[in-house]
Amino acid sequence: MTDDEPVRIRAAGGVVWRPAGAGVEVCLVHRPRYGDWSLPKGKLDAGEHPLRAAVREVAEETDVRAVPQVRLPTARYRSEGRPKAVDYWSMRAVAQGGFQPDTEVDEVAWFPADEAAHRVSYPHDAEVIAAFAALPPVTAVVLLVRHAHAGKRGTWTGPDNGRELDAEGWAQAQALAPLVAVVRPARLLSASARRCVQTLDPAAALLDLPIEVAGDLDEPRPGQQPDECALAAAARLAALAAAGEPVAVCSQGKVIPGALERLTGRDDDFTTPKGGGWLLAFTADRLLAADRL
Repeated sequence: MTDDEPVRIRAAGGVVWRPAGAGVEVCLVHRPRYGDWSLPKGKLDAGEHPLRAAVREVAEETDVRAVPQVRLPTARYRSEGRPKAVDYWSMRAVAQGGFQPDTEVDEVAWFPADEAAHRVSYPHDAEVIAAFAALPPVTAVVLLVRHAHAGKRGTWTGPDNGRELDAEGWAQAQALAPLVAVVRPARLLSASARRCVQTLDPAAALLDLPIEVAGDLDEPRPGQQPDECALAAAARLAALAAAGEPVAVCSQGKVIPGALERLTGRDDDFTTPKGGGWLLAFTADRLLAADRL
Protein backbone atom coordinates (compact mmCIF):
# COMPACT_ATOMS: atom_id res chain seq x y z
CA MET A 1 0.00 0.00 0.00
CA THR A 2 1.08 3.61 -0.54
CA ASP A 3 1.56 6.16 2.24
CA ASP A 4 -1.33 8.32 0.95
CA GLU A 5 -3.84 5.44 0.78
CA PRO A 6 -6.57 5.71 3.44
CA VAL A 7 -5.90 3.39 6.39
CA ARG A 8 -8.78 1.05 7.18
CA ILE A 9 -7.18 -0.83 10.08
CA ARG A 10 -5.21 0.92 12.84
CA ALA A 11 -3.02 -1.13 15.15
CA ALA A 12 -0.10 -0.62 17.51
CA GLY A 13 2.62 -2.70 19.10
CA GLY A 14 6.20 -2.73 20.24
CA VAL A 15 9.72 -4.03 19.98
CA VAL A 16 9.88 -5.18 23.59
CA TRP A 17 13.40 -5.72 24.91
CA ARG A 18 15.20 -6.82 28.05
CA PRO A 19 18.88 -6.87 29.00
CA ALA A 20 20.68 -10.15 28.26
CA GLY A 21 24.38 -10.50 29.00
CA ALA A 22 26.23 -7.79 27.10
CA GLY A 23 23.28 -7.12 24.79
CA VAL A 24 19.50 -7.29 24.68
CA GLU A 25 16.80 -9.76 23.72
CA VAL A 26 13.63 -8.95 21.76
CA CYS A 27 10.22 -10.49 22.40
CA LEU A 28 8.38 -12.24 19.56
CA VAL A 29 5.03 -14.03 19.52
CA HIS A 30 3.88 -17.07 17.56
CA ARG A 31 0.35 -17.15 16.18
CA PRO A 32 -0.92 -20.64 15.31
CA ARG A 33 -3.72 -19.26 13.11
CA TYR A 34 -1.14 -17.83 10.71
CA GLY A 35 1.81 -20.06 11.59
CA ASP A 36 4.01 -16.99 11.91
CA TRP A 37 6.42 -15.22 14.25
CA SER A 38 5.80 -11.51 14.63
CA LEU A 39 6.10 -8.51 16.90
CA PRO A 40 3.33 -8.21 19.50
CA LYS A 41 0.61 -5.86 18.29
CA GLY A 42 -3.14 -5.42 18.04
CA LYS A 43 -5.97 -3.20 16.90
CA LEU A 44 -6.86 0.05 18.62
CA ASP A 45 -10.04 0.20 20.65
CA ALA A 46 -12.47 2.97 19.69
CA GLY A 47 -10.97 6.34 20.64
CA GLU A 48 -7.82 4.76 22.06
CA HIS A 49 -4.48 6.53 21.72
CA PRO A 50 -1.99 4.42 19.71
CA LEU A 51 0.66 4.63 22.44
CA ARG A 52 -1.71 3.30 25.08
CA ALA A 53 -2.93 0.62 22.67
CA ALA A 54 0.66 -0.49 22.02
CA VAL A 55 1.37 -0.95 25.73
CA ARG A 56 -1.96 -2.70 26.30
CA GLU A 57 -1.54 -5.09 23.38
CA VAL A 58 1.99 -6.01 24.45
CA ALA A 59 0.72 -6.84 27.93
CA GLU A 60 -2.22 -8.86 26.62
CA GLU A 61 -0.18 -10.91 24.15
CA THR A 62 3.08 -11.42 26.06
CA ASP A 63 2.27 -10.93 29.78
CA VAL A 64 4.95 -8.22 29.77
CA ARG A 65 4.41 -4.73 31.10
CA ALA A 66 6.74 -2.40 29.27
CA VAL A 67 7.67 1.28 29.21
CA PRO A 68 7.60 2.88 25.73
CA GLN A 69 10.71 4.78 24.70
CA VAL A 70 11.19 5.72 21.02
CA ARG A 71 8.71 5.70 18.17
CA LEU A 72 9.80 3.31 15.43
CA PRO A 73 8.79 3.20 11.74
CA THR A 74 5.11 2.58 11.06
CA ALA A 75 4.47 -0.66 9.17
CA ARG A 76 2.02 -0.30 6.29
CA TYR A 77 0.61 -3.30 4.45
CA ARG A 78 -2.63 -4.97 3.44
CA SER A 79 -4.49 -7.29 5.77
CA GLU A 80 -7.20 -9.35 4.11
CA GLY A 81 -7.18 -6.81 1.29
CA ARG A 82 -7.58 -3.74 3.50
CA PRO A 83 -4.89 -1.08 4.09
CA LYS A 84 -3.44 -1.44 7.58
CA ALA A 85 -0.98 0.71 9.55
CA VAL A 86 0.77 -0.45 12.71
CA ASP A 87 2.52 2.11 14.93
CA TYR A 88 5.47 0.72 16.89
CA TRP A 89 7.56 1.88 19.84
CA SER A 90 10.66 0.46 21.42
CA MET A 91 9.69 -0.70 24.91
CA ARG A 92 11.69 -1.85 27.89
CA ALA A 93 10.20 -4.81 29.77
CA VAL A 94 9.83 -3.87 33.44
CA ALA A 95 7.25 -6.27 34.92
CA GLN A 96 4.83 -9.08 34.21
CA GLY A 97 1.07 -8.94 33.91
CA GLY A 98 -1.84 -8.21 31.62
CA PHE A 99 -1.95 -11.47 29.66
CA GLN A 100 -5.30 -12.22 28.03
CA PRO A 101 -5.88 -15.94 27.37
CA ASP A 102 -8.15 -15.31 24.38
CA THR A 103 -5.38 -13.79 22.26
CA GLU A 104 -4.18 -15.55 19.12
CA VAL A 105 -0.75 -16.20 20.64
CA ASP A 106 0.36 -19.69 21.69
CA GLU A 107 4.07 -19.03 22.29
CA VAL A 108 6.21 -16.12 23.48
CA ALA A 109 9.98 -16.23 23.00
CA TRP A 110 13.00 -13.95 23.39
CA PHE A 111 15.79 -13.66 20.82
CA PRO A 112 18.86 -11.48 20.26
CA ALA A 113 17.86 -8.60 17.99
CA ASP A 114 19.69 -9.91 14.92
CA GLU A 115 18.17 -13.37 15.34
CA ALA A 116 14.72 -11.86 15.90
CA ALA A 117 15.04 -9.93 12.63
CA HIS A 118 15.65 -13.21 10.81
CA ARG A 119 13.01 -15.15 12.76
CA VAL A 120 10.03 -12.89 12.01
CA SER A 121 7.86 -13.94 9.11
CA TYR A 122 7.39 -10.52 7.48
CA PRO A 123 9.88 -8.03 6.04
CA HIS A 124 8.11 -5.06 7.64
CA ASP A 125 8.67 -6.57 11.10
CA ALA A 126 12.35 -7.10 10.28
CA GLU A 127 12.64 -3.44 9.23
CA VAL A 128 11.14 -2.28 12.52
CA ILE A 129 13.55 -4.49 14.50
CA ALA A 130 16.47 -3.14 12.47
CA ALA A 131 15.42 0.43 13.34
CA PHE A 132 15.32 -0.55 17.01
CA ALA A 133 18.75 -2.21 16.82
CA ALA A 134 20.24 1.01 15.37
CA LEU A 135 19.19 3.07 18.40
CA PRO A 136 21.68 4.08 21.09
CA PRO A 137 20.79 2.73 24.56
CA VAL A 138 17.87 4.57 26.15
CA THR A 139 18.40 5.26 29.85
CA ALA A 140 15.31 7.34 30.69
CA VAL A 141 12.03 8.64 29.31
CA VAL A 142 10.21 11.86 30.11
CA LEU A 143 6.57 12.45 29.21
CA LEU A 144 6.27 16.20 28.66
CA VAL A 145 2.80 17.75 28.33
CA ARG A 146 1.38 21.23 27.97
CA HIS A 147 -1.37 22.17 30.39
CA ALA A 148 -4.94 21.50 29.30
CA HIS A 149 -7.47 24.12 28.21
CA ALA A 150 -8.07 26.86 30.77
CA GLY A 151 -10.33 29.33 28.99
CA LYS A 152 -9.23 32.69 27.63
CA ARG A 153 -6.63 34.74 29.45
CA GLY A 154 -8.59 37.93 28.78
CA THR A 155 -11.71 36.71 30.61
CA TRP A 156 -9.85 35.78 33.81
CA THR A 157 -9.96 38.52 36.45
CA GLY A 158 -7.42 37.16 38.94
CA PRO A 159 -3.66 36.56 38.70
CA ASP A 160 -2.88 34.53 35.59
CA ASN A 161 -1.00 31.97 37.68
CA GLY A 162 -4.30 31.13 39.35
CA ARG A 163 -6.25 30.52 36.13
CA GLU A 164 -8.04 27.17 36.35
CA LEU A 165 -8.95 24.47 33.87
CA ASP A 166 -12.37 24.80 32.28
CA ALA A 167 -14.70 21.89 31.44
CA GLU A 168 -12.81 21.15 28.23
CA GLY A 169 -9.53 21.23 30.12
CA TRP A 170 -10.70 18.80 32.78
CA ALA A 171 -11.81 16.39 30.05
CA GLN A 172 -8.35 16.67 28.47
CA ALA A 173 -6.69 16.09 31.85
CA GLN A 174 -8.78 12.97 32.43
CA ALA A 175 -7.84 11.67 28.99
CA LEU A 176 -4.15 12.35 29.67
CA ALA A 177 -4.05 10.35 32.91
CA PRO A 178 -3.92 6.85 31.39
CA LEU A 179 -1.40 8.10 28.82
CA VAL A 180 0.84 9.41 31.60
CA ALA A 181 0.50 6.04 33.31
CA VAL A 182 2.00 4.10 30.39
CA VAL A 183 5.49 5.44 31.15
CA ARG A 184 5.11 4.27 34.79
CA PRO A 185 6.54 7.57 36.14
CA ALA A 186 8.36 7.64 39.44
CA ARG A 187 7.68 11.39 39.78
CA LEU A 188 5.19 14.00 38.56
CA LEU A 189 6.46 17.58 38.15
CA SER A 190 4.50 20.68 37.23
CA ALA A 191 5.06 24.33 36.51
CA SER A 192 3.64 26.50 39.29
CA ALA A 193 0.56 27.73 37.38
CA ARG A 194 -2.61 26.20 38.81
CA ARG A 195 -3.75 24.99 35.39
CA CYS A 196 -0.51 22.98 35.06
CA VAL A 197 -0.93 21.32 38.45
CA GLN A 198 -4.58 20.58 37.70
CA THR A 199 -3.62 18.96 34.39
CA LEU A 200 -1.69 16.32 36.33
CA ASP A 201 -4.30 15.91 39.09
CA PRO A 202 -6.10 12.93 37.47
CA ALA A 203 -2.76 11.21 36.78
CA ALA A 204 -1.67 11.82 40.37
CA ALA A 205 -4.88 10.22 41.65
CA LEU A 206 -4.51 7.27 39.26
CA LEU A 207 -0.87 6.64 40.16
CA ASP A 208 -1.04 7.69 43.83
CA LEU A 209 1.87 10.10 43.34
CA PRO A 210 2.35 13.66 44.64
CA ILE A 211 2.76 16.54 42.22
CA GLU A 212 6.02 18.45 42.71
CA VAL A 213 5.88 22.13 41.73
CA ALA A 214 8.99 23.35 39.88
CA GLY A 215 9.35 27.04 39.09
CA ASP A 216 12.00 26.38 36.45
CA LEU A 217 9.21 24.99 34.23
CA ASP A 218 7.28 28.31 34.31
CA GLU A 219 6.62 30.78 31.51
CA PRO A 220 8.54 34.09 31.60
CA ARG A 221 7.53 36.56 34.26
CA PRO A 222 7.18 40.24 33.28
CA GLY A 223 10.62 41.50 32.33
CA GLN A 224 12.09 38.00 32.10
CA GLN A 225 13.61 36.82 28.80
CA PRO A 226 11.96 33.77 27.13
CA ASP A 227 15.40 32.26 26.43
CA GLU A 228 16.13 32.23 30.15
CA CYS A 229 13.03 30.14 30.85
CA ALA A 230 13.69 27.80 27.94
CA LEU A 231 17.23 27.16 29.15
CA ALA A 232 16.04 26.55 32.71
CA ALA A 233 13.37 24.10 31.56
CA ALA A 234 15.78 22.28 29.25
CA ALA A 235 18.27 21.95 32.11
CA ARG A 236 15.58 20.57 34.43
CA LEU A 237 14.45 18.00 31.84
CA ALA A 238 18.02 16.88 31.23
CA ALA A 239 18.67 16.57 34.96
CA LEU A 240 15.51 14.51 35.44
CA ALA A 241 16.57 12.20 32.62
CA ALA A 242 20.09 11.85 34.02
CA ALA A 243 18.56 10.43 37.22
CA GLY A 244 17.48 7.44 35.14
CA GLU A 245 13.83 7.18 36.24
CA PRO A 246 10.76 7.81 34.06
CA VAL A 247 8.98 11.05 34.94
CA ALA A 248 5.99 13.05 33.71
CA VAL A 249 6.19 16.83 33.46
CA CYS A 250 3.61 19.53 32.76
CA SER A 251 4.78 22.91 31.50
CA GLN A 252 3.52 25.81 29.40
CA GLY A 253 3.17 26.79 25.77
CA LYS A 254 5.83 29.52 25.85
CA VAL A 255 8.39 27.19 27.43
CA ILE A 256 8.13 23.81 25.71
CA PRO A 257 9.19 24.80 22.15
CA GLY A 258 12.31 26.64 23.29
CA ALA A 259 13.29 23.87 25.70
CA LEU A 260 12.97 21.24 22.97
CA GLU A 261 14.95 23.37 20.52
CA ARG A 262 17.81 23.46 22.98
CA LEU A 263 17.64 19.77 23.84
CA THR A 264 17.45 18.65 20.21
CA GLY A 265 19.68 21.33 18.68
CA ARG A 266 17.06 21.71 15.94
CA ASP A 267 14.93 24.66 14.93
CA ASP A 268 11.86 22.50 14.27
CA ASP A 269 8.22 23.26 14.96
CA PHE A 270 7.77 22.20 18.59
CA THR A 271 4.50 24.08 19.03
CA THR A 272 2.40 22.00 21.40
CA PRO A 273 -1.40 22.21 21.63
CA LYS A 274 -3.06 22.44 25.03
CA GLY A 275 -3.40 18.95 26.45
CA GLY A 276 -0.81 17.66 23.96
CA GLY A 277 2.75 16.62 24.55
CA TRP A 278 5.88 14.66 23.76
CA LEU A 279 7.53 11.37 24.62
CA LEU A 280 11.21 12.17 25.18
CA ALA A 281 13.89 9.46 25.20
CA PHE A 282 17.35 10.14 26.65
CA THR A 283 20.77 8.59 26.93
CA ALA A 284 21.95 10.01 30.27
CA ASP A 285 21.17 13.74 29.83
CA ARG A 286 21.28 13.70 26.01
CA LEU A 287 17.99 13.72 24.15
CA LEU A 288 17.73 10.98 21.53
CA ALA A 289 14.16 11.37 20.32
CA ALA A 290 11.17 13.67 20.77
CA ASP A 291 7.96 12.08 19.53
CA ARG A 292 4.59 13.82 19.54
CA LEU A 293 1.88 12.11 21.52
